[in-house]
Amino acid sequence: MDAFVQVIVSGLTLGGMYAVSVIGLALVWGVVGMLNMAHGAMLAIGGYASLVAVQYLGLPWMFGLPAAVVIGVIAGALIYYGIVHWMVSSPLFETNIIIATVGLAIVITSVMTTVFSGYPKKQPFFVEGGVRVSEILVPYQTIIIIIVALAMMFLIYLLLSRTRMGRAIRATAQDQRGAQIVGVPVKRVFLQVMMIAGAVAGLSGVMLSSVSTLSPQVGTDPMLKAFIICVIAGLGNVPGAMLFAFVLGLFEVGVQFIIGSKWGFPAMLVVAIVILIWRPYGVFGQRTVRRV
Repeated sequence: MDAFVQVIVSGLTLGGMYAVSVIGLALVWGVVGMLNMAHGAMLAIGGYASLVAVQYLGLPWMFGLPAAVVIGVIAGALIYYGIVHWMVSSPLFETNIIIATVGLAIVITSVMTTVFSGYPKKQPFFVEGGVRVSEILVPYQTIIIIIVALAMMFLIYLLLSRTRMGRAIRATAQDQRGAQIVGVPVKRVFLQVMMIAGAVAGLSGVMLSSVSTLSPQVGTDPMLKAFIICVIAGLGNVPGAMLFAFVLGLFEVGVQFIIGSKWGFPAMLVVAIVILIWRPYGVFGQRTVRRV
């Protein structure tokens, strides 16, 4: 029973980490049609924003999270005005933006390495202690990650389904030309989506680095797994991606417990291959692309 509780807790924790990583990536692809290869670097930016706010500016530890969100919003806006705004009308946008954001990720990582060094640091946004479930100690930080992931899922759902901005985002995702015809300011929607994705990435970077260590490469592995989850769920399907983040988190931990820790990620790749053979457009995807 204790082993089962440990697998569930660890799986939900890993799923929560995947979920907070995948939201911004899926949202940007769904609306802008853009695979943001700098998403991992934006996670690192959020983690270091928290570090600077707490350790360098002397703010209380709980201010690390809002600092990361604010810096993430600014980073998202800068990426839009610096790159996306000038390339989005290009007929080869989806290919060119991958190259551009790969270059941007390299630059951001190099700058952070120069400024903060490449040595791992401890994330100051961290809550000590935990609660006992049976004989298992569940850290408070694990609970926070799960709550934050679920809260972001709910807020994104409310944003997309209940607000005027959300209606504009969904209209743009379904048909950009049609949205423009009925008066939706498509480029402003792109800016809003990049800022939202930046805020989510900043928050995600704090959550991820709080259970590992903070380094300029902290977002590299989560970026890869987030992309796999997006593909499995159906590119641009935000709710499906968040659901599969938890499912695959539980699956990966279960495989690690039964077979061994080194088999978790390979097993995830096998599942991805099988699913894409069965449904090349993803579990929740459609043959005709509808991204959100």
